[in-house]
Amino acid sequence: MFRILSKAALIGLASLCLLTSCQSASNAPCESTPVTTKAPDEEITQLSQFIESSRIKATFDKRGFYYTIQNPGSGEKPTVCTTVSVNYDGKLTNGTRFDSGQDVKFGLYQLIVGWQEGIPLIAPGGRITLYLPPSLAYGDQEQRDIPANSILVFQIDLLTIH
Repeated sequence: MFRILSKAALIGLASLCLLTSCQSASNAPCESTPVTTKAPDEEITQLSQFIESSRIKATFDKRGFYYTIQNPGSGEKPTVCTTVSVNYDGKLTNGTRFDSGQDVKFGLYQLIVGWQEGIPLIAPGGRITLYLPPSLAYGDQEQRDIPANSILVFQIDLLTIH
């Protein structure tokens, strides 16, 4: 049933395991390059209309979202590979809260693209409001309390980076 491997076979097997684990580490879902996903023009237009009609003072990001930094924080800013702890509040454009969390820890690369692009604009201790078009949030997928193709508004406090 079981074969005893020779010393050379064991060394070869161990080398193969090391090579495979190194290879998979370099192909991990996280890369240190910034996310550059851009929203479609139609969504940017829709989001711009919401920002203007609501008289929100926000900065446009060329990737298609708007943001307002209430506090830039201090220190090193996170990258998409960083694990962060945040307080957050998520709302629809009509003000309905669909989610919130306190001192929640996430790998930034695991989150929606809008968070991957927006959170690195601040450092720990910072606070940002993100206005995200559907393609940088949940797109055409209906979520628990989020209708498909919704513009989302997130208030995020970046507590720490790990």
